Amino acid sequence: MHKKHQTQSALKKDLNLLAATALVVGMVIGSGIFMKPGKVIAAAGDSTLALAAWVLGGIITIAAGLTVAELGAQIPKTGGLYTYLDEVYGKMWGYLFGWVQTLIYGPATTGALGLYFASLLLPFFNLPETWKLPVAIVTVAFLGGVSALGTKYGGFIQSLTTAAKLVPIVLIAVFGLWQGNGRILNMANGMTEAAGMGAAILATLWAYDGWINVSFMAGEMKNPAKELPRSIIVGLLIVIIAYLAVNMALLHVLPAAEIAALGQHAAGTVAGLLFGEMGGRLISVGILVSIFGALNGYVLTGARVPWAMAQNGLLPGSKILGQIHPQSGAPVNSLILGVILSVALMTLGDPDRLTDVAMFIIWIFYILAFVAVFVLRKRYPDAKRPYKVPGYPVVPAIAIAGSVYIAFSMLINSPADALYALGITFAGIPVYMILKKNK
Repeated sequence: MHKKHQTQSALKKDLNLLAATALVVGMVIGSGIFMKPGKVIAAAGDSTLALAAWVLGGIITIAAGLTVAELGAQIPKTGGLYTYLDEVYGKMWGYLFGWVQTLIYGPATTGALGLYFASLLLPFFNLPETWKLPVAIVTVAFLGGVSALGTKYGGFIQSLTTAAKLVPIVLIAVFGLWQGNGRILNMANGMTEAAGMGAAILATLWAYDGWINVSFMAGEMKNPAKELPRSIIVGLLIVIIAYLAVNMALLHVLPAAEIAALGQHAAGTVAGLLFGEMGGRLISVGILVSIFGALNGYVLTGARVPWAMAQNGLLPGSKILGQIHPQSGAPVNSLILGVILSVALMTLGDPDRLTDVAMFIIWIFYILAFVAVFVLRKRYPDAKRPYKVPGYPVVPAIAIAGSVYIAFSMLINSPADALYALGITFAGIPVYMILKKNK
C-alpha cells in the first residue's frame, strides 16, 4: 500500500509536454495581442516592419526562456528569478529584483491592465471617457478583494478565463484572413515619425510577457532536459503564429494607418466589421474576459512578492506586510499595498507608458539572469546539469543582445520613463542597507 501511495505522489510530478505547452500558451497570452498591434505599427513605421517586430520579440523571448530554464533546472528552488539572482550575485540583487517587482513591475502591469480593461468596457455601455480611471480603479480593487477572500476564488477566475481568451484570437485570425482583402505588407502607419524598431519590439514584449513562469516548471517534469526546451519552443511558436495571424488579419481588414490611429480599439473595431454589431460585441466580451483573467493573475501573484520579502524582514513595514489573514489565509496587507500602488500609477494615465516602464525594468534584471548562466558554467564547470541551454553560447547571447538593444532604445526614446524606473530601483539600495543594519 505504502509503495503504491509513493508512485501516486511521484506521478504528480509528471508534467507532460502537452500540459507544459498549454501552460506556456496560457501564461503568455493575455492583453497584449489585442492592445498592442496599433502601438507596434505606429512605432515600427509600416506594416512589414511591425510584423518583423512581432517575430523578433518572439525570437528574443524564446532565447530568454531557453536560457533562464537552465537556471531553473540547476537551482530547483521556489522563488524563480529572485532565488537565481540571490544565489548567483548575492543577497542584494535578489532583494533589488523583489523591490522592483513590488514597486514598479507589479503595480505598472496591474495598472495598465486595469486601464486597458476600462477603455474597452466604456464603449460597451456608452460611458464617457472620464469614467476610464474610476472603472479601472474599481476593477483592480474588486480583484484584490476576491484574492483577499482566498486563493481558490482567484484560481477559479483564472481557470474560467484561460479557455475564453483563445476564442477571440482564433475567430479574428481565421475570419480576418478569410474575408479581408486589404494589403498586408508595406503599408505605411500614416504618421510623420516612428519611434523605431526598439520601441516596436518593446511593445511586443508586453504581449510575450509571462514566459519567465515557465522556467519554474522544471521540477515538475519527468525529463526536464528534453521536455522543458520543447515546451518553451513549441508553446512560444504557437503564440508567435497566433500573434502574426491576428496582426495579418487586422491588416487584411483595416489599413495600417487606421490600426495605428485606433490603438487599443483596433481589434474590437475589426471584430465589429467582421461579425456585425452583435458578433463584434461578443468578440469584445471575449477580449474583455481575456484581459480580466490576465489582470486577476497579476493581482493574485503580485502580492506574493512583497509578502515573501516581508517574511524575511526585507521591506519597510515588514511586520504588517508579512501578515496572513486568519480566515482566508491570504496576504491581505500585501494585496492592499499592490492595489494602492497600482492606483497611484494609473493616475499617471497612459497604459502603454506603464507597460513600457514595466518591460524595460524587468528586462534589465532578465539580462542579469542570462549572464548568470555563463557565471554558473564557469563557477561550477563539473556540476550536473539536468538541462542545458541548446545552442550555448549563441542562444544566451541572442537573449542578452536583444534585451540590451531594447533597454538602450528605451533610454533614447523615453529617457524620462527609463530614468524614473532606474531611480526607484537604485533607491532600493539604501533601504536594503538600513534594513540589513537594523536586522
